[in-house]
Amino acid sequence: MSYQQKAIAGMNPVELIVALYDGMIRFLYRAIQAIEAGDIAERRIAIKRTLDILMHLQSRLRMDIGGKSAQALSEFYAAIFALCIEGSRLASTARLKEAIACVRDVREAWQIVSKDPEVLELLRQRSAWRPAASPSLPHPSSEPESTASWSA
Repeated sequence: MSYQQKAIAGMNPVELIVALYDGMIRFLYRAIQAIEAGDIAERRIAIKRTLDILMHLQSRLRMDIGGKSAQALSEFYAAIFALCIEGSRLASTARLKEAIACVRDVREAWQIVSKDPEVLELLRQRSAWRPAASPSLPHPSSEPESTASWSA
């Protein structure tokens, strides 16, 4: 298991969302650097990765559970998607910087939520997520694995 996989394994679902927002910001900065360098291929790659993250976040929204909050996030993702497309099409660093500012604001809100003990308890109750005792060791409440053996 790589360092990155171990780090992700120990995150709660909200921390994973924060990590995805960090990825969007990182790729948007890469796109800006590519525009400034005149590197069209790198700009397209960075924008595509940003859009991939947006589409993943959009696909994970639960409108039946999230209600108005999920709808607001859906509209936010659509707006950022449009800014990215326009920024890439026009090679506009201003549009991409606008997207970064918006993503950063919402990321900060998710960061606050990720540290809220009430939210973490709600996640524990409503999902299969459990805080990891250690990324490399099974959670103490997990069932012991069977020791089946086989031979060829």
